[in-house]
Amino acid sequence: MADKSGIEWTDATWNPIVGCSILSPGCTRCYAMRMAARIEAMGSAKHYDGTTKKVNGNAVWTGKLALAPVKTLMQPLLWKRPRRIFVNSMGDLFHEDVPDEWIDQTFAVMAVTPHHTYQPLTKRANRMRRYLSDPATKRRVYEIACDLVIEREIQVVLIASGMDERCAPTGPRVHLDQWPLPNVWLGVSAERQQEADERIPELVATPAAIRFVSAEPLLGPIDFTHLQPGDPPVEIDALNGTHGVLRPHGGRSERLDWIIVGGESGPDARPMHPAWPRAIRDQCQAAGVPFFFKQWGEWARHKGSPGGDLGGDVRAGRVRIVHPSAKTDVEVFEATGGRNTEQGSLYMGKVGKKAAGRLLDGVEHNGMPGPIEVPAL
Repeated sequence: MADKSGIEWTDATWNPIVGCSILSPGCTRCYAMRMAARIEAMGSAKHYDGTTKKVNGNAVWTGKLALAPVKTLMQPLLWKRPRRIFVNSMGDLFHEDVPDEWIDQTFAVMAVTPHHTYQPLTKRANRMRRYLSDPATKRRVYEIACDLVIEREIQVVLIASGMDERCAPTGPRVHLDQWPLPNVWLGVSAERQQEADERIPELVATPAAIRFVSAEPLLGPIDFTHLQPGDPPVEIDALNGTHGVLRPHGGRSERLDWIIVGGESGPDARPMHPAWPRAIRDQCQAAGVPFFFKQWGEWARHKGSPGGDLGGDVRAGRVRIVHPSAKTDVEVFEATGGRNTEQGSLYMGKVGKKAAGRLLDGVEHNGMPGPIEVPAL
């Protein structure tokens, strides 16, 4: 856990559960695997033991999961200043092997700290939907929340129909008759169109105050307005909240409230074609959805490409990446009249995260959802 985080879209991190397993291409160079291995080697947090192993010299998740000690689990109760808190940066809260009881405890802590805003982020969107949609979940979470108030003398008022009347000391009100919790933003990671098609429809079907997507590391283009989750062939526009077999869509559904985009950083980071974040930015602007550009990662457009602005030494040479709209480099070359343009293939230089920065077309994009209004009693 960290009271202050270097992640641009949050204020702090909190890890009630640690450990994970590789699920899709976005996982293969996960920073959390390397960090978990370092924590394990230091021996300062025993619950990390066995969560990683070395494969070809690199740290890789073993699939072992662990619930953090009570001190860590209860840490948000001690943070008096309101924070945006990234939940489980060192694992996946909704991993298929995480017991419901562990998730219940996490949500109970979030319930009794309404001054914080929590940001769980998962790749297991189906598990998250099933958990949040289960009518039994709310009751379990509220019962644990009541016990926390009593045992730890938390000065809040738990307001929930039919709950234990002992849970009523004076203090800020926690509206436990509300579900989903208004201070919890639920997010999924999606690195390519394939993962977006699989995970985002599950997210929009999940009860949530705020729904967001982290497209980081962005490894390919994503069209959020034409998601195709499979059979039956219903297309979803997650930015405008519509769906249907034909366009324009006739059905209404929940929509996304926020999109985060970022390139990959760290050793062996993969480059992100500039056309990919630009397209997502434009989709968000058209739909009025907040857009947050987190970083380019290790790579930026090389000065050898038209419009490139990198000078000086490029640490690892340069790499050519090809826009996916073309089947071959030749097609791109011919379609652009022999010019290496942004719509086709171009050279990216590996300059490091700091030098690459987080400006997209010279603009820093820090879009974020507005506050959630909690109705007064």
